[in-house]
Amino acid sequence: MRAADRVRAAGPVPGARSTAGTGAARWLPLGGLIVVQIGYPITHGGARTGLVMATVLIGFAGSVGHALATRGPRTAAALVAVTGAGGLAVEALGVRTGFPFGGYGYSASLGPRLLGVPLVVPLAWTWMAWPAWLAATSLVGRGAARLGVARLGVARWGVARVAVAGLGLAAWDLFLDPQMVADGYWSWRHPEPGLAGIPYTNYLGWLGVAVAMMALFAGTAGSRARIADRRADAPMLALYLWTYLSSALAHAAFLHLPVSAAAGAIGMGLVAIPLAIALC
Repeated sequence: MRAADRVRAAGPVPGARSTAGTGAARWLPLGGLIVVQIGYPITHGGARTGLVMATVLIGFAGSVGHALATRGPRTAAALVAVTGAGGLAVEALGVRTGFPFGGYGYSASLGPRLLGVPLVVPLAWTWMAWPAWLAATSLVGRGAARLGVARLGVARWGVARVAVAGLGLAAWDLFLDPQMVADGYWSWRHPEPGLAGIPYTNYLGWLGVAVAMMALFAGTAGSRARIADRRADAPMLALYLWTYLSSALAHAAFLHLPVSAAAGAIGMGLVAIPLAIALC
């Protein structure tokens, strides 16, 4: 495969047309997520926890299903192995040693555990890793097509894609961690010095782990994972933008978390805003 083909910014992924689905069916997971997430700010206690679990399960199924339908089994398997199994491994390390996020522990409310980690937690890594990867692929692929990848080199664009994808995933935690801690799903032994009640070590750990995950995924998922197809990827790109906008609104207006609303709007906006502009 030529270098330019590996990073082309648009065009159908080979073999995807017969499996990716058409019309409204591709948007059903996002629709389900929106319905469930709208209920989060207006519920409490066990009902809210149920919505958290449902959100993660729908998101995980939607991301893995989309990866399988548009990029094939190798990409889907790599996504689950790197971000799901990898997420479980790093979380298990974290709750036992405090590395790389800082000392923390989960409450009993998030359901069954494996190695001390609620199973929904690694599923959440997978859920948002795929939209973040596609957002980066769309942004970086478009830049490569405009500037000429043969002139600038494939390796440089590969590094850029991994960096943007890692940032896109890690920045989500500027919303996620303050929200989950406020609802008692986990807690920090030493939250200061930090931001929005979360230690800075957590955000740095997320960034390091997210970039490492994306680098490993890029090396194992196959060339099809590196091809941008905005028509097929539209539901996942919309998911990334919905997560950004809905989180900022919910934190600011409903959850009474103004610091994380501002921090998340700035941090996740480094990827979401350019993506929105590029899609216009």
